[in-house]
Amino acid sequence: MISPSTSEGLRPDPIDFSPEELRELNRRFGVHGPQPRLAQLFTEGIDQLQPLRTHTLGRLEELRPVILSESRRHQINPMLVTAVLFDELQHAKPGEDHPLAARSGLFSTHGPAQLSLGELVKQGLLPANATQEQIEEARMELLDPDRNVRLLVGKFVRLKQALGLADRALLMASTSPADAKAMATLAYLHNGKLDYPARVLRYMQDPELHALLYGSRKPITSPLI
Repeated sequence: MISPSTSEGLRPDPIDFSPEELRELNRRFGVHGPQPRLAQLFTEGIDQLQPLRTHTLGRLEELRPVILSESRRHQINPMLVTAVLFDELQHAKPGEDHPLAARSGLFSTHGPAQLSLGELVKQGLLPANATQEQIEEARMELLDPDRNVRLLVGKFVRLKQALGLADRALLMASTSPADAKAMATLAYLHNGKLDYPARVLRYMQDPELHALLYGSRKPITSPLI
């Protein structure tokens, strides 16, 4: 279902899903087509706002330790996790991280990775027939940034199993077309919109995100010392 497609003898395009693949992913996971073009342009415009990008990178810097530790523990590519978090943080709705907004049920997804209560149910962490008290506790759990990242990694683990990829170790888009297609599929299933995988794979090549995740950090020493 996730075999890479090739166009005109070139390197397979990981975001090129065949009609059969799209039908199967829709049947199994309920994914959709792309956002309307106007919405895509709006998203691209937001990405050009440097103050917002700087703020997002600062949030990711805080999450870096848990991204690396959880990705390593579950054999999930940390750049995939970082790229998804970057996108979700960049395009978060104002006020949705506030506890009062979460308790009100105004938003269906919460936290840095924009996860829903349904993901907790799928991971076996919340009963399908949860009480109102359990639901409120679960919403607060999703608002905890570190916990939210752990749940995102858990989501990718769950999706890898559902796609028959559990036996593969770390997926590497740069060295394997099949791995690139697998990561594009994981990104697609996270968000459900067909234009999302291209955006995530583009973020995975972002030099600033690579530097944030893998760059060495040395304390700045005063020249007077």
